[in-house]
Formats: sequence, structure tokens, C-alpha cells
Amino acid sequence: MAKIVDISEKLSFDENPILKIGDLEVEVNSDAETMLKLMGTLDKGENMSAVKESMELLFEKGAVEKICSLKDKKGKKLSAGSLSKIVETAIELVVGNNEGE
Repeated sequence: MAKIVDISEKLSFDENPILKIGDLEVEVNSDAETMLKLMGTLDKGENMSAVKESMELLFEKGAVEKICSLKDKKGKKLSAGSLSKIVETAIELVVGNNEGE
């Protein structure tokens, strides 16, 4: 008889993690379908077009707009490198490589 391993209790179906950026909290889409689409987007390379596509998959439209309009206390806009870091951190959060660090 084949060995059966039940991992049902280790799986999560309903919980999306939250990414906190300053005072802004955004929900990160963590479903399997989104992650498979994201893998295809990331295969295109790490250019700003891929970052934009990744953000559209990871966050709801309203959240993407809020993230892109973030400013620091001096009114400076978010840098492109910071935008890439947000996407990278969201992906790490979803795949479990970043347990709230």
C-alpha cells in the first residue's frame, strides 16, 4: 500500500498577509493562482514593467495607487528602488521567507 501523508492542517486557504509601509497597511494577494501568474511575470526580468505587473497581481488596485503615491515626511516621492523592495518583500511574505521581519 502506498504511503499517505496528510498535510491538511499545514495549509492555509483564507489568510492573506498584511504588508505595513509607514501608516499604510495593504493586503497581499497570496492565493496559488496569483503566485503562478507572478512567476510568469518575474520570468520577464526585473524591469519596471515587471514590477508594475507584479504589483497589480500582489495588491488590489486601490492599494497600488496608495503605494505609488506614498511620500516621506519631507514630501519626497517613493523611489523606483523602494517600489522594487516593496514587491520583493511582499513576495517573501507570501512564500514564507519573511516571517514579519
